[in-house]
Amino acid sequence: MKSNNIRTLATNTLRMKLFMLRHLPLGFFVGLKVVKLDHNQAQITVPYKYLNKNPFQSIYFAVLSMAAELSTGIIAIASVYDASVPVSMLVYDMNAQFTKKATGRITFTCVEGKAIAEAVTSSVSENAGKTVTVKSIGQDETGTQVAEFNFTWTFKPKSI
Repeated sequence: MKSNNIRTLATNTLRMKLFMLRHLPLGFFVGLKVVKLDHNQAQITVPYKYLNKNPFQSIYFAVLSMAAELSTGIIAIASVYDASVPVSMLVYDMNAQFTKKATGRITFTCVEGKAIAEAVTSSVSENAGKTVTVKSIGQDETGTQVAEFNFTWTFKPKSI
């Protein structure tokens, strides 16, 4: 598979920080970082810091949600960029389970790039809306799971 500008941008720390500052300022300020992005998976980290904390001395759930969504969404954006026609994408549904207090640096990993790419390809080939539900697992530095998110993405070719 070919590489694309989204994957190149996401894996360049400086360019990604500038992109976030312009297009996703909250992501920039909370410290989201793309650690890995390829055709199969994405890893996003978020640190425990002053701006991210809640009164219970852990990372606020909305910050965890941003990191988890980005781990699935960056794969979706790259897949849409690979499509032969413009495709719109939108989060249709999200659910989460929080299993441990999130402190330290949390890494969210989504390994469902193939399912996302297949949904985009199917949407284009059938000229119809398609949905796919993918999982993102958040782990602390010890590898202990702190959260699990499921995002349902919708893809639909844009009318030209």
